[in-house]
Amino acid sequence: MSFGYRVLGFGSGAGGPAGYKVQYLVVAGGGGGGGANMGGAAGGAGGYRTVASKTFLVEPDTEYPITVGGGGAKGPVARPYGDKGAPGSDSVFSTITSAGGGYGAGGYQQPGTDGGAGGSGGGGGYDSNGDGGAGNTPPVSPPQGNNGGDASSSAGAGGGGAAQAGTSTTSPAPNNANGGPGGDGSPSTISASDVTYAGGGGGAGYGGGANPITRAQGGSGGGGQGAITNEGPHAGQKIAATAGQTNTGGGGGGGNIFGDNNGTDADSGVGGSGIVIIRRLTASSSSSSGTTSTSGADTIHQFTADGTFTA
Repeated sequence: MSFGYRVLGFGSGAGGPAGYKVQYLVVAGGGGGGGANMGGAAGGAGGYRTVASKTFLVEPDTEYPITVGGGGAKGPVARPYGDKGAPGSDSVFSTITSAGGGYGAGGYQQPGTDGGAGGSGGGGGYDSNGDGGAGNTPPVSPPQGNNGGDASSSAGAGGGGAAQAGTSTTSPAPNNANGGPGGDGSPSTISASDVTYAGGGGGAGYGGGANPITRAQGGSGGGGQGAITNEGPHAGQKIAATAGQTNTGGGGGGGNIFGDNNGTDADSGVGGSGIVIIRRLTASSSSSSGTTSTSGADTIHQFTADGTFTA
């Protein structure tokens, strides 16, 4: 009697074809901006996770579900106080999960309301002690995002971005304050173009004094702009926030109730949806999953909605 044995290929199961390695970018949905009587805060950017070269192993003929996170809903700018936004949703590729961005704080309370935690944190809201939400939640290495800014004035703080924390707000005149700009996102060339993703939203500014309000900008990478309202000498200043940009994971801008109760309020902004991109050597597979393009020796698979990547 003889005894045989089987030699297994490394990373390939029972002698099947060997796996190959890919590069990925996984960006989650951005958080929605908060609505408030004063100081609606911005949403944080969706989590940003990537590898700069082809190091992630996939197995041929294996299906990998793709989830593309949606942006968080905007917080209602409704009397008497308004409310916080909603967090963004996670994006997933295989074992890689990017967390949705934290919501922007809203309301009209003392102490101020706190932003939500997430891939990047949402900004804190009116008045003192409105803390920004924690970024990189849950924690991964390298970090997937940054904290939202803190509020210590009648303006909302900025949401965190992939590369930078949101800006905190301070003002010597409590009733005349600019919102905090959003934190910048991070660039990627995985799509064969240089694109920046995951910028935090800008917080809402509120004015009742002699000076005009400067609108808070969203961070580079799709962050929405903050609203401004002014009921003083510059009462004509009333502009709604903008949404985070679609398929960038940008946070939505913060909104405000118009202080003198006349006219339309300055609405908050929804978060931007996320994106998943996978890049491989063309010679590694014949997969046509997602929206495909080529760059040199590589094929690029882009997902702007849920789908499946077949290795």
